[in-house]
Amino acid sequence: MAAVLHGSAHVTADLDVCYRREPEDLERIVRADRPADPRMRGGPPELPFLWDAKTLRAGLDFTLTTDAGDFDLLGEVAGLGDYSAVQARAVPLPLYGHETWVLSLEGLIAARETARPKDLYLLPELRALLALRDEREAPAEATQGRSAGRPCELLQTNWAA
Repeated sequence: MAAVLHGSAHVTADLDVCYRREPEDLERIVRADRPADPRMRGGPPELPFLWDAKTLRAGLDFTLTTDAGDFDLLGEVAGLGDYSAVQARAVPLPLYGHETWVLSLEGLIAARETARPKDLYLLPELRALLALRDEREAPAEATQGRSAGRPCELLQTNWAA
């Protein structure tokens, strides 16, 4: 979702959420998600799963299926660390009329660089989006003669890199 909010064309079927592991936050997460009936994704349907703060405390990362869709609840993000480290790399962006904190492009790149091999495909697009953003934010005199007005060329150049 963060990549899409930054302009990525890549859409995933789940939402990744990094959470703070303080007792009061665990309780809030359980209360907020309970109505959506969270279940372990990929496990057999008969596998017992109790959604409570004790379960959250005992684990770290959870891949869940709910009545509202799939989401991954992450106590740590690979390449970044725990909630505090992730929060330090987050920026506020509008999402459905609400300001939502999501990983910055730099944070997404850092997380993807240490991701599973199957997840590395997104790196070229994230790097191109970062270059495009930096190009747009550069002072006008610094971009004269460069491709500031031609994002497709900039994306093609970075995809080849």
